[in-house]
Amino acid sequence: MDQHAKKALDLRIEQTIKALKENNIAACYVPDKASALARVKELLHEGDTVSNGGSMSLREVGVIDLLRSGHYNYLDRDAQGITPEQKEEIHRKAFFADSYLCSSNAVTMEGELFNVDGTSNRTPAILYGPKQVIMVVGCNKIVRNLEEAIARVKSTAAPANAIRLSCDTYCAIKGECVSLSQGDNGMTAGCKGAGRICCNYVVCSYQRNKDRIKVILVGEELGY
Repeated sequence: MDQHAKKALDLRIEQTIKALKENNIAACYVPDKASALARVKELLHEGDTVSNGGSMSLREVGVIDLLRSGHYNYLDRDAQGITPEQKEEIHRKAFFADSYLCSSNAVTMEGELFNVDGTSNRTPAILYGPKQVIMVVGCNKIVRNLEEAIARVKSTAAPANAIRLSCDTYCAIKGECVSLSQGDNGMTAGCKGAGRICCNYVVCSYQRNKDRIKVILVGEELGY
């Protein structure tokens, strides 16, 4: 990235952080994955009960390896040999975690967090339950507003995740939500397939519980 593009990105990040803080969402900027991992370590305490939502961003940064280091009481939803019933139980126990880690499908420059789930264990934990929510978010997920956030999920995040999870959906075959091919960019418009991963939609704006949600914006592209 040349200096001019970097400056433009820095300005978008600065505006986004300011807007998040005005909505009582703690936010900081780190330049790279290593710095993001260091910041996560600072926010966790040894012996804490921790859990996470499914996230390629967390894997790319090394957060999952950190949680499995033995320093935390990790509710590991992806532990080897775990049964569907055990995974469901972990999803429920996550509501009582000290820290819940995830990413966000999009962050708007107006200070909003936009997330869409299929199973929907992540979105409720963002809203309530864990004492703190730590989001690790790549700069590629910054958008101007909710309209762009919705479009980003339909054109980028959902298709990539549907392919990763081997979902039998239109977006996994065509690379974009069926609603876009129909000229409908409504938030909930989409396929009716059993494998649909866009089922529940959450927008986080002004928070009563100040700084419970902590966003780490990373100056690199992460996840989908």
